[in-house]
Amino acid sequence: MEFLDRYQQIVADAIQKYTFKDKPAELYDPMNYIISHGGKRLRPIMVLMACDLFGGDLKEAIKPALAIEFFHNFTLIHDDIMDEAPLRRNKPTIHTLHGINTGILSGDGLMLKAYKFFEDLEPEIFKACIRIFTHTGLLLCEGQQYDINFETQENVTFDDYIRMITYKTGVLSASSFEIGALIAKANFKDAKAIFNFGKHIGIAFQIMDDYLDVFGDQAQFGKKHAGDIYENKKTVLYLMAREHATEEERKELDYWYSKKTDNVDKVYGVEKIFRRTKVDEKALRLIEKHNEIGQSYLEKINIPEEKKKPFAELANYLLRRES
Repeated sequence: MEFLDRYQQIVADAIQKYTFKDKPAELYDPMNYIISHGGKRLRPIMVLMACDLFGGDLKEAIKPALAIEFFHNFTLIHDDIMDEAPLRRNKPTIHTLHGINTGILSGDGLMLKAYKFFEDLEPEIFKACIRIFTHTGLLLCEGQQYDINFETQENVTFDDYIRMITYKTGVLSASSFEIGALIAKANFKDAKAIFNFGKHIGIAFQIMDDYLDVFGDQAQFGKKHAGDIYENKKTVLYLMAREHATEEERKELDYWYSKKTDNVDKVYGVEKIFRRTKVDEKALRLIEKHNEIGQSYLEKINIPEEKKKPFAELANYLLRRES
C-alpha cells in the first residue's frame, strides 16, 4: 500500500528531526531507543490519514502525530515493566537493559514530551485535542488496571473483556483519528464517526493481538510465545474456551490460571483446550465482526468513497497481519 509507505516516511522523517538531544543521556537515550525501533507506527499514521481525509494541512498534524507515538511508547515501556516482558519488537525492553527505575522515568518523560508537541496548535483546537488526549490516557490507565484485575478476578465476563480492550487499545486508535480530524476542522458528526471507526478497528486489532499471542508466527510477532497464558491474562481466547469447554477442561483451566508459572505443561495444556474448543476460529470471526462495524461508521462520513478507500485498506491490512 503506497499510501501507508508515504505516511510512514513522513513519521520516520519527523522522528529523526525531533530526536531527543536533552541531558541526562541516561534518561533520553532509552526514550530514543524505543522510538527508533519503529514498528508500524500506526497511531501517528492515523492522525495524518484523518487530517488528509478532511482536507487539513499535514504540517499542522505532524507534531500531534508524534505526540500520539510518544504517548503510545510511554505505555509500552510501563506495560513491559508490569508484564516483566523481556522483548518488545524483537529487541530487549528498556527495563531489561537499563533497570526498572530508568524504565519508569523514561516512560514518564515520553508522556510529558507528548503534551509539549500539541503546543503549536491554535487555541481552540489545542483545547479540544488536549481534552481528548487526556481523557484517552485516563481510559487507557483504567483499561490496564482492569487487565491486571482480571489476572486474579474469578468471574470475568465477555463484556468486561470488551470494555477492557476498548479502553486499553480501542480508544487510542479512535482518538488518533479524531485528533487528526479536529486539526483539519472536520465537523463534530464526522469527527465522531471516524472516532468510532478507529475504536472498532482498535478492538479488532487487540483481539488479533490475543490470537497471535498463541496462534501467530512467534518469529514475526516479536514477543514471548503464549505470554498471555503465562501471565494468566483472561483474553478472549480464554473466555471463549471456558464457555465451550467440558467440566473437566474448565477445572483444568482454573487450575492453570490459579498460578503463575513458566511450566511448559501449562502452555501445552491450555493450548490443547483452546484448539479443541476452536477458539482460534471464533476469535477470527469476532475480529471480522468489529471490522464490519468500523466500516459502517466510515460509510456515514459524507466524503467521496475514493478518499475513504485507504481507511478500509488499512483496516483489512491490520486484521490480516501475522505479526
